[in-house]
Amino acid sequence: MATADLPDDPASLKAIIAALSGALSEAETTIASLRLQLARARRQQFGAKSEKLDRLVDQLELQLEDLEAAESARIADAPTAAAAILEDVAGRRMPARRPLPEHLPRETITHPGPAACPCCGGKLAAIGEDVSEVLEYVPGRFKAIRHIRPKFSCRSCETIHQPPVPSLPIVRGRAGPKLLAHVLVSKFDDHLPLYRQAEIYARDGVDLERSTLADWVGRSTALLKPLALGIARHAMAGDSLHADDTPVKVLAPGAGKTKEGRFWVYVRDERPCAGEAAPAVAYFYSPDRKGERPDAHLKDFRGVLHADGYAGFERLFLAGRMIEAACMAHVRRKFFDIAESQNTPIAREALERIAALYGVEAEARGHPPDARRALRQAKAKPVFEDLMAWLEAALARLSAKTELAKAIRYALSRREALGRYLDNGRIEIDNSAAERALRGVAVGRKNYLFAGADSGGDRAAIAYTLIETAKLNGVNPEAWLADVLARIADHPINRVEELLPWRWRNDQHQNLAAA
Repeated sequence: MATADLPDDPASLKAIIAALSGALSEAETTIASLRLQLARARRQQFGAKSEKLDRLVDQLELQLEDLEAAESARIADAPTAAAAILEDVAGRRMPARRPLPEHLPRETITHPGPAACPCCGGKLAAIGEDVSEVLEYVPGRFKAIRHIRPKFSCRSCETIHQPPVPSLPIVRGRAGPKLLAHVLVSKFDDHLPLYRQAEIYARDGVDLERSTLADWVGRSTALLKPLALGIARHAMAGDSLHADDTPVKVLAPGAGKTKEGRFWVYVRDERPCAGEAAPAVAYFYSPDRKGERPDAHLKDFRGVLHADGYAGFERLFLAGRMIEAACMAHVRRKFFDIAESQNTPIAREALERIAALYGVEAEARGHPPDARRALRQAKAKPVFEDLMAWLEAALARLSAKTELAKAIRYALSRREALGRYLDNGRIEIDNSAAERALRGVAVGRKNYLFAGADSGGDRAAIAYTLIETAKLNGVNPEAWLADVLARIADHPINRVEELLPWRWRNDQHQNLAAA
């Protein structure tokens, strides 16, 4: 709710605060319960230790991360004054703020005051200064940045003047933008849960509670959400898109069990056909795999969709909203599995024929669409037609129940969608772009075992969108996020496209050239 939309009468304001604080109190109760379970599990760890108990401790840590980050994101979305009230009403117990360690190197930034009194033009006299410290991270080490803001008093009108408080990504926070970027990239690209990061930082003499790191993640992803939405809009604006999804286990609230959530990925990458548009990848999280999910994600997209045979995509093709391009890599994988396990001559020959198609693609990569189409028509189309005719003949000689027959039927049933790339130089032979974009999710899923909550999936989708798009554009995600976090709080929301990674990369190159 925006500040302008808040009611004026006290009774209505009290009702809103009561409702929000009630929700916060419920979350605090859950967090307190999980902390108790975690404390018990840790005590048992020092007794009869087992692999099962280690796993329980890891997952309790992860669930606490997600819940604490969710509360911080909820407060970050509220107006500043309202957020402060809610923190007080709900009695949020944040870790006590300790002085930054004395052993850290200090960098001092003195903010200059006005040369003369802005009110009357009189001469100013220094009367003191305010000093605050921000914990910052540079590759390989921490440092403390000391901000000094001198105070001045006008001798003529006795007005006191002082430079404004430097803008930070987190209001009233003590984390610098480089440190926040490092925490985000470590969690979502290097796949280090926050409690493990806390252990690493402690070795450098910096004690950061996991709950503090979770607070930073929640507030940072809330701040960066408009940027992720801008990337998604750019991805959907192309005329060709790669789509895929993968499961992830998520804790079911109150049940103590897991359910299956879903990460969806949509990739726009026109570089193989010499396109000039910047590549982008958008991630979404959903608590299920219903067909309405991709329907909502792709509501503004019209064009060619590279995808597998998922029914949720099929209905989009049947509705005429987009054209299907099937994935030859899926076909190849089925024959590869059979060749590896059974070593049948038909599976091996199928792989050789498909390899010939990929040989043409290696030659076509990086050329404009018309040149790619001409090359495919001349070299790949005869191979493709021979492959399909050979598969039909081989199927007639096989038992319908064999795995090899199923693999052949899979290819033949998608013949039209598989061959569509031959007539359109903008279409790819497979959906590997989307599969590559899900590798990071797969590694994270292996490390985390499951996510702590649905809200954790939403935050991960924002982070993956930002980090993976930066990498696609040859941009260091940590350097980019550090610069964006330093500026985004004061950046106009209607100009968020200026901060997108490919725009940032071009700006960096121009700055280097000017220097």
